[in-house]
Amino acid sequence: MRSIKGFFFPQEGVFFELLEKESKNVSKAAVALSNLTSNYDHKTGDYRKKIKDLEHAGDKIVWEIHQRLNSSFITPIDHEDIADLANTYDDVLDGIYTFVNRLQIYDIKKIDATLKEFAQLVLATTKEIEKAFSSMKKLSQKEIDVRSQKVRQMEREADDLLDRSTAALFKKKNFVEILKFKELYEILEGTTDKCMDVADIMRNIVLKHS
Repeated sequence: MRSIKGFFFPQEGVFFELLEKESKNVSKAAVALSNLTSNYDHKTGDYRKKIKDLEHAGDKIVWEIHQRLNSSFITPIDHEDIADLANTYDDVLDGIYTFVNRLQIYDIKKIDATLKEFAQLVLATTKEIEKAFSSMKKLSQKEIDVRSQKVRQMEREADDLLDRSTAALFKKKNFVEILKFKELYEILEGTTDKCMDVADIMRNIVLKHS
């Protein structure tokens, strides 16, 4: 079986190294999100700054990936696959930052159990994706499938959670609070959707080159 590092990425695996760096950066943001929601005291400034800094770092990584793609005339796989993977995972980090930013803009004093559960699902999916990158090094279709299935299951859990929590939300009387929390739910659910997209892209790449 051919080495994913030798076949998938040229010149000492520079693209994989950058994507792995991006994955670790996203995971840090997901951990910060989890910590914020687990110990929420409505003072989001420090977490917002930390995640904003991580978002800026992620943008730099994606920029470098695109710069290297632009200067590489030949790559073992399509330029579009590498760019799509980098851009889609960057969307996950954007979703995390958007959520934390909305908490501050909306001056949310207290978060509910639903937001805590969504945050844990985001964290769990990013951890599975991080493990999936290791599986890509070994060109292990079986391991990639396992990670992908776990991410898909958690994305379905997030879908179900959104349905249940939105239905419960509209039983409340404060319409402004309903609108605020509905958007917050949807941002985090959409972030798990993006995680699923990342897992699908990774799986398709490995399928092409296994």
